[in-house]
Amino acid sequence: MIRIKPQWLLAIFLCLASVALAGRTNPVAYQVSLADPTQHLVHVEIVLPGGDSTQQLQMPVWNALYQVRDFSQYILWVRANNSAGKALPIRSVSKSLWEVSEADAGSRVIYEIYADQPGPYGAQLNEHHAFFNLAEILMYPVRERSEPVRVSFESLPAGWHVATPLNQAEGAYVADNYDRLVDSPVEIGEFEESDFDQGGGHYRVIVDADATTYEMDKLLPVIRRIVDAETAWMNDRPFETYTFIYHFPKEPGGGGMEHAYSTAIDINAQTLADNFPSFSDVTAHEFFHLWNVKRIRPQSLEPVDYTKEDYSDALWFSEGVTNTVQDIALLRAGLLDEPEYLRRLANDIGVLERRPAHLTQSAEESSLSAWLEKYSYYRQPERSVSYYNKGELLGVMLDLAMRDGSHNTASLRDLFLAMNADAKQGKFFADSEGVREAAERVSHTDLKSFFDQYVAGMMEIPWNDYFKTVGLRLVSVQTRMAGPSFAASRTFGSPPVVNTILPGGEADRAGLKVGDSVLQMNGRAVGGDFNYQLAQLRAGDTIRLRIRNAHGEREVHWKLDGKEQVEFRLEDV
Repeated sequence: MIRIKPQWLLAIFLCLASVALAGRTNPVAYQVSLADPTQHLVHVEIVLPGGDSTQQLQMPVWNALYQVRDFSQYILWVRANNSAGKALPIRSVSKSLWEVSEADAGSRVIYEIYADQPGPYGAQLNEHHAFFNLAEILMYPVRERSEPVRVSFESLPAGWHVATPLNQAEGAYVADNYDRLVDSPVEIGEFEESDFDQGGGHYRVIVDADATTYEMDKLLPVIRRIVDAETAWMNDRPFETYTFIYHFPKEPGGGGMEHAYSTAIDINAQTLADNFPSFSDVTAHEFFHLWNVKRIRPQSLEPVDYTKEDYSDALWFSEGVTNTVQDIALLRAGLLDEPEYLRRLANDIGVLERRPAHLTQSAEESSLSAWLEKYSYYRQPERSVSYYNKGELLGVMLDLAMRDGSHNTASLRDLFLAMNADAKQGKFFADSEGVREAAERVSHTDLKSFFDQYVAGMMEIPWNDYFKTVGLRLVSVQTRMAGPSFAASRTFGSPPVVNTILPGGEADRAGLKVGDSVLQMNGRAVGGDFNYQLAQLRAGDTIRLRIRNAHGEREVHWKLDGKEQVEFRLEDV
């Protein structure tokens, strides 16, 4: 054993501390050039500090969606050199991992990546604007992922500006680490911005869209009422500044993506005009993710693994119960009335009950299988249920169970307040089991059978056993509905894809095929409300679809038959 004198220990400690501090003053630096928007090519340069002789850089294989999309497929070339411009050896270790050698004195890794994926889940550069989920264009140095980073955007076209929740320092945008950097979307262009202060927070509203498709004065009051309702419901505001980024494209698409201090939302321009409540819905949903997902977070999703799927059995809670709170917030904000709330709830029950898979797939299994949603067969009614849909209903039932078991002294809100208090102490919840434990703790109610039967199991939910506790009754009625003779579903950011066709039905005879993407219905681009719009049609109406497949685009049309269908309604007793 070697004995070290105390004064030597102190000297060694100070030496190591100074080295660590020196490392932090020389962060990983990204330079992103927008010099080639017509070709959608983004030029990236990464300046890496010295140290190890070899450095590995990883390109994430997924981001924003629970889908492996392998962003390295868009990289054209990769090179490396040292500070003197001498080329350094660089090789591919795998499809998304590169290794640089002779990098002791630091290195510069340079590459070009194609970016033309629109929507809140993509990265896009064109002559109109740039929008980036940064994990889709920026590699990260594997050993320095947790170190401070900075990013600058170069060669912006004249008149373009940058909007992002990232902080600025010395001409660049900075973050504590790569995870925080890529959880901060970036909009660059000639967008419109309108800011407001409310309840101690500052809100930025960024809109990139044709000015004829929206009215900022119509959007702002809705956003104000939503943030007021949700911060009051949570009794919390974990930010000083929050940024809303909106796109209203004329092309198909739609959806929203939550981030730590911001959200990015796409709504089809025609949908915005025809169904303005869709704006309130997605805004309320994404803003509540500020707590549920970004702070109240399943342990299984931490730390994020960018190299493979991150599985969680609690997406029914993280996503579905966010839908539950979304409608509660809209009620409290006066953007939804009680009859419409109950109509929505009954309709959601109908959506679940009409999917045969509700008898064969649990909410937890649906959560774990989220990574299969990009496959059209998986989305068929016989194969899967939506963790959004069933999760939203489970949120309502859990609220009623907690209220009933606690003699109305605890509710879903108390559950979220308790889980938020845990999150503030840096605790992640233990997936579904963690939700149960927290719900039992605040309601002093045994909820094991509820979770065993309806969350982990496939037992049918006895709706009226829960609704009777608040004076409601669910009734079913047989109605004659328009029968489109096909079903379609969409993954976020993509047009609906036909996944089921009734053999011999009108759609089949018209030439519609499984796998066709639906671009337009009756002359208007489709968005996230496609199935809602489809449900508004009546027997005898003519439906015209603009579709796209491997053979190109074409139009099909037919007259809708009628079909018998069970509908649900909630009555006040």
